[in-house]
Amino acid sequence: MAAFPAYAQEAQDAETIDDNVIIVTASKRETTLQETPISVSVTTGETLENAQIRDVLDLQSVTPSLRVSQLQTSSASTFIIRGFGNGDNNFGIEPSVGVFIDGVFRSRSAAALSDLPNVQRIEVLNGPQSTLFGKNASAGVISVITREPQFEFGGAVEAVYGNYNNVVVKGDITGPLTENIAFSIDGSYNRRDGYAKIVNLDEEQNNRNRWSARGQLLIEPTPDLKIRAIADYSRINEICCQVTTVVAGPTAGAIQLLGGQFSTDRFSYDAYLNQVPINKVDNYGGSIQVDYDAGPLSFTSISSYRELKNLFVSDIDYTSLDIANETRDQKVKTLTQEIRVTSDFDGPINFLLGGYYFDESISQISQIDNGTQIRDFFELLAGGNPADIIAGNPSVFNGVEAALGLPQESIFLTPLLTAEQFSMDNTSYSIFGTVDFEPVDGLVFTGGFNYTDDKKDFALAQQSFDPLGQINLVDAFITLATAGTVTTRDQFQALPAANQAALLAAAQSAANPLIGLAGFQFQPPFLTIPNAVEDGKTRDDKFTYLLRASYRVSDEINIYGSYATGFKASSVNLSRDSRPSSADFVAGPGGSTFAAPSSPILDAGLALPNLRSGSRFAGPENATVYEVGIKGQWEGFGFNLALFDQTIKGFQSLSFTGTGFALQNAGQQSVKGFEFDSSIRPTEGLVFTFAMTYLDPLFDSFTGSVLGDLTGATPGGIPEFAISTSATYSHEFGASGNILVTRIDYSHESNTPINNGLPTYNAALGNTQIFNREVNLVNGSMTLKLENGLEVGGFVRNLLNDQFLTTVFDGVAQSGTVSGYPSAPRTYGGVVRFKF
Repeated sequence: MAAFPAYAQEAQDAETIDDNVIIVTASKRETTLQETPISVSVTTGETLENAQIRDVLDLQSVTPSLRVSQLQTSSASTFIIRGFGNGDNNFGIEPSVGVFIDGVFRSRSAAALSDLPNVQRIEVLNGPQSTLFGKNASAGVISVITREPQFEFGGAVEAVYGNYNNVVVKGDITGPLTENIAFSIDGSYNRRDGYAKIVNLDEEQNNRNRWSARGQLLIEPTPDLKIRAIADYSRINEICCQVTTVVAGPTAGAIQLLGGQFSTDRFSYDAYLNQVPINKVDNYGGSIQVDYDAGPLSFTSISSYRELKNLFVSDIDYTSLDIANETRDQKVKTLTQEIRVTSDFDGPINFLLGGYYFDESISQISQIDNGTQIRDFFELLAGGNPADIIAGNPSVFNGVEAALGLPQESIFLTPLLTAEQFSMDNTSYSIFGTVDFEPVDGLVFTGGFNYTDDKKDFALAQQSFDPLGQINLVDAFITLATAGTVTTRDQFQALPAANQAALLAAAQSAANPLIGLAGFQFQPPFLTIPNAVEDGKTRDDKFTYLLRASYRVSDEINIYGSYATGFKASSVNLSRDSRPSSADFVAGPGGSTFAAPSSPILDAGLALPNLRSGSRFAGPENATVYEVGIKGQWEGFGFNLALFDQTIKGFQSLSFTGTGFALQNAGQQSVKGFEFDSSIRPTEGLVFTFAMTYLDPLFDSFTGSVLGDLTGATPGGIPEFAISTSATYSHEFGASGNILVTRIDYSHESNTPINNGLPTYNAALGNTQIFNREVNLVNGSMTLKLENGLEVGGFVRNLLNDQFLTTVFDGVAQSGTVSGYPSAPRTYGGVVRFKF
């Protein structure tokens, strides 16, 4: 075969060797995939190129244990491994699945979504990984490893054009600056028209508009010392995300009566909004990694600093009616330092010992704007006369304002419904390590540990502007019914018990003409934290450990068994739905403050009208997993099989309730299953891969969910079977060095309920309808790789145009309405690439 250019040969080698004979660093040491006693899936840079995978959102098509969902905005994504994942829409929640890029933890999913140029491989480690990564990940890790600068000049440039006018340009160049210093520069630009359309605004949606740039220096002053410095910047400026109306509830008539429109065809990709969404993400930072080899000991230091800025503006009612819009402006600053020492002794004992420090600050300024038609919309729902409302005549709310002594034309006519200011400082440190003992050749016993100490200090404040939300309707009725003689809790508590009971019963019945307005009190007054009762602090520490035995049965077969524990510290509900715990405050019947029992917040004089208990934060997650596995590798065939039983106590569940998010701990969630992947090379140039994950999840205990007691139920959204399979054929044209690579892959998720129900649609209406999702994606590519480094090809993703709903949620302030996110349509294009 003729020689490829040096840079091109590296990628070609990954295709010509057996996929399982690959070096990974999942155990923080360089080992082959077969030797690594961890359930880990590896995707090479060559596979990423052939499959046209540009970011981690598409990685799930080749990794069945991983699910990635993008929801409300370009930055709201959740990574899920073995059915566990969270943190997509609340910056106070660290994800249970940790994402590391070149050893640096990306604490929020928005910081891990840029396109991935120059990737060497991506490792997905399943299950808790506390003994290898200083920053705990209770469900798993996605580790992205990019190519280092090279001391031989080379590079690549790539251009893609696809449907929806998709233009992608990528390039990188590397080479020596001096005998001991090498550099590399890479970047990407990705632009695409939207595949959805905001019809009434004549604007496209779900477009692509992002770019990234990165520079690296590799300094090797001596053979034993290596310094790698990386600086990067990426930007996303997109219009996202398409929402369709799955079920039009009783409020749909009011929207249409006022001239509003909404999408009714799930997969027409037509939307109707009153404002074009804004999604802007700026993500930048740098890291310095120092590796020093001192013979039997190797030392590694990774220092990093990153900043993330996330801004989005969204029409949260998803109709063309001007009801309400939300704005969030979020900033995250993260400083990390990791130090590791690894041994390479000739004797039976080797070890890894590390320390990790994490310092992060988060700030958020957000608000909900009242739309120009919000009052008319809610007037109709309150029973107002449509003719009067359309004509602008006084109606229901004018009468309410008169009865409650509020200024006329004040309810839902303030510019803002709410304004919020949130902040959190998080510092943590951990000490971690493993010890390997090999008493006889091939038999290794491993013990590992991690001790983490985590501190969070948070402050939340909110201003609620709507006057109706400031009034407790039960207490207001009591004041009216007593002719104004009872205006305080003390006065109510002084009444005879029988009188109290009678007043409360009447206040919660049809006798109270105000009680029907409770559904319009969306954002009541907010109790600022910290306060005299709540200190706005969480303090967690935990010791976790690993016990494992592995044995090389033969040169072809390795087996292992392990028991591991994992931990993730408390997460904070950085949202307007943050509420005191029931230990600090309990409201009275109907939310009454007059009838509320004694509590620390009440006794301190901090109680506000309509204050309810909920959660300020969710406590830690504690994971345990039993796992046994076998890995085999023969000429032309290899496989990996892992059987596991994994449990997370206190899983941090974030649920959308129709007007906000509830953060709470599930008592215990578990999953049993297996992961299997294999590759077979029946003949030269032909490679088949097959991977399958089977999951049997269960809520062992979840008594306080927003849907009631889910104990014993099967968690929704977790497919029983997930399959990824591919066929790749590389045809070499004689001895020319020219190769035609053809690839087809298929990913499948079995039919499964999207969730366990919706808090409003299912629970409030008594509706048992559950929406399901099944995924069948077929992707294909063909690339002609010429001996001179030129590559020309074509690709298609979602060849059969499979359509499904990724998730569903309660319509915002639209009881009985169900909204959902449709899957992306078929995309295709051509690519030209040159490697030199």
